Amino acid sequence: TKLDLNQALAIDLGTSSNLMACVDTLGDSFLVDSRQAKAMNQLYNKRVANRKEGKAQDYWDGVLDRLTLKRNHQMRDMVNKAARLVIDHCLKYGIGTIVIGWNQGIKDGCNMGKTNNQQFVQMPLARLKSRIEQLSSIYGFRFVQTEEANTSAASYLDGDSLPEHGCKPDGWKASGKRIRRGLYRSGEGSLVNADLQGSANILRKVAKNLGIDLSRLGRRCLTTVGRIRLWATPKV
Repeated sequence: TKLDLNQALAIDLGTSSNLMACVDTLGDSFLVDSRQAKAMNQLYNKRVANRKEGKAQDYWDGVLDRLTLKRNHQMRDMVNKAARLVIDHCLKYGIGTIVIGWNQGIKDGCNMGKTNNQQFVQMPLARLKSRIEQLSSIYGFRFVQTEEANTSAASYLDGDSLPEHGCKPDGWKASGKRIRRGLYRSGEGSLVNADLQGSANILRKVAKNLGIDLSRLGRRCLTTVGRIRLWATPKV
């Protein structure tokens, strides 16, 4: 497949209800749902807690081994399917650059409540990033990793500046704000998907250095989006 390095796909990993939020410079976007995977982890935690109830903290047996093996296989399946979605999308449209937003220690000290913390920490995001990078080298994509400080807060449509972590100037304020889970309102009043506009900002962080044109990445692809479920049952 002929790949155009000047066309790019940006990926925001591990949002609240999405495994990935993806936008590209051709004006396309999609979300990969993570609620099924989180339900699998929640069921695993419940079964482990029931099995170990009333026993020593370090208790382990064959049943727990089988439960853990099944959960690990489910997470590996999720990683492979999600990475394949990204690669297939880029091959289909000739996109040559993949950009992932990543902060070291992304899971350290996260404070989203007990349940959300547990679900977020158990998602294998580093493994997914590594799998996408591995497939990128096999198929000849340019893989770029960038820090994602302030990408969720800044408004893409208003062109807010994107200071790096720890370099936010005094008085910096985003033009828009997230009004509820998954919905962001820009300074001009446009409503867009919060996760997708974060992904667009990740792409904006590297666009100048990579010579990428963002003119086709506008409000439409941040508003109208398809959601992909990795284990969806096919309709007959």
